[in-house]
Amino acid sequence: MKKYALHCALGCLMINPWVVSAQNYPFKPIRLIVPYSSGAGPDFTAREIARAITETSAQPVVIDNRPGASATLGHMLGAKALADGYTLLLGTLGGLVSGPALMGNKIGYDPIKDFTPIGLATYVPYCLFINSQLPANNLTEFISYAKSRPGQLNYSSPGIGTPNHIGGAMLVTLGGINLLHVPYKLGAQSIADLIAGTIQVSITGLLTTMPHVRAARVKLLGCGTQQRLQWAPDVPAINETIPGYYNTGWWGLVGPKGLDKKQVQYLNQSMNRWLKMPATVQRFQVAGLEVSTTSPDSYREQILSDLNTWRTLIKDSHITVDSLP
Repeated sequence: MKKYALHCALGCLMINPWVVSAQNYPFKPIRLIVPYSSGAGPDFTAREIARAITETSAQPVVIDNRPGASATLGHMLGAKALADGYTLLLGTLGGLVSGPALMGNKIGYDPIKDFTPIGLATYVPYCLFINSQLPANNLTEFISYAKSRPGQLNYSSPGIGTPNHIGGAMLVTLGGINLLHVPYKLGAQSIADLIAGTIQVSITGLLTTMPHVRAARVKLLGCGTQQRLQWAPDVPAINETIPGYYNTGWWGLVGPKGLDKKQVQYLNQSMNRWLKMPATVQRFQVAGLEVSTTSPDSYREQILSDLNTWRTLIKDSHITVDSLP
């Protein structure tokens, strides 16, 4: 009888490795896919999450930067990964919300059914920057200048369907101006061209751009938040000039569908403890980001809510894949 029970137990372990792995997780390095290039804001956030997991588990987290296809390449890899807890993804608003909201089932994965939300990490204010040589010091002056030069100014984004891109399209639609869209794969090249004047406008985050604002190489005209940032009260919200404008993203941690609940809980708690530390909060603020912590269920609700919000924004702004400038 004991021999039979032992054989049954061993059989269960062979059929379901979670009996062992869920209790000792993680016991080997974790791969964290980042759907953007190294050095960008998502990469910074991913490395903070990696530090959180490593500090708790003593297991290294290997960052795997997979930029391309407006962040959907990395999300596709994350969706198709084995749900063993050793391949995770930095989920972005672009890959889980704005891209799917714009392109629907053409995106190649389902942002709800194909992922397991683990936790939100940070909010990302996408802001409007212009070349320093443009004769505009505020958004009202820029709108007036752009209207006098229809189709002569262009703006950059990390790709079609990203929050940056759709934020630019909303600026065009709601502001009554005509800008041309120039997608970039690498954010660093986009900023270099903005400084040089090759492009005149960029919708992007604050991390890599603020040093150039301080050096007067580019101008910051406003952010896509509902209200002014607490740590930057002098920077206006774009909706103060253009009512209805909203363009704030987020980055968080997700896994493929079917991820073990104990692993999800472990990762969520490890990340949240790290994000609540004052030193971590300060590092994010210096990077122009706002720390946020959630439960896995709250993060799922955030994704669902934002999908509805962005679908409405895209519809009300009359934005389609074919109409995007």
